[in-house]
Formats: sequence, C-alpha cells, structure tokens
Amino acid sequence: MLPMVPGSQFASTVRQQVAQLDEGSRRDKAWLGDAVLSLFARQWLLGPPPDWQVPSPPGCDLSRAELFTWLTSNQFLSALRDPTQVEAEIGLIYEREGLPAAFAYIQEQLLPLFVRQVHNRAKTLRSKRR
Repeated sequence: MLPMVPGSQFASTVRQQVAQLDEGSRRDKAWLGDAVLSLFARQWLLGPPPDWQVPSPPGCDLSRAELFTWLTSNQFLSALRDPTQVEAEIGLIYEREGLPAAFAYIQEQLLPLFVRQVHNRAKTLRSKRR
C-alpha cells in the first residue's frame, strides 16, 4: 500500500516505486494509467463534479475533443517525464488506492501544468491577432 502523503513527497514515492518495476509491469501499469487519465479528462471536460477542487476547463480556441487529445497525449506527458512513467504512476495509484486517489494525483501533478499550457496558448494566439 502506498503511503497517502500529500504533495511532492507522495509523488516522489510513487515515482520510486514505478522505477523499481520490471518493464512488463511498468507497461501494464501504464496501460491502466492511460485509461484512468482518459476517464479523468472526459469527466473534467464534461464539467467536474462539485466535490472536485479543480479549475474549470479553460476557455480557448480548442474544442473539447482537442483538449482531451492534448491532455492525454504523450507530447503533453513528456513535459513532466517519460509518458509511460507518468501513466504507470497513475496506474499504480489506481491499483493500490483506487480511482479517487488516482484522480487526486492527476489533479495535483498534471492538471496545473496543462491549464498553464492552455492559458499560454490562448495568450499567444491573442497577441498574434493584434
């Protein structure tokens, strides 16, 4: 069982545990993590439940489908770490702690960067239109 320590200490523990997995196990966890991330993204883009403490999806020139594709893409995940590593972390948390814990990890570790990237894109597009 993973220690439920909020913040970067928990994230560091998860990263270490994934790093200790053999390649096959890491890919299996990543496969689960990819599914959990996709579910999170869809739920968030449809409108997060009131109990989620997350920002609303950013308003921008991208469609919901484009935002989904971006949030779940290897290109976005590679801004954090190796995409398989990130997805394996999510999968490991899901297996050991359940869906709410995996969603909380995504909210804390991925969503802030994603929202910043979307806001930066919107700023860039606005400045190009002037």
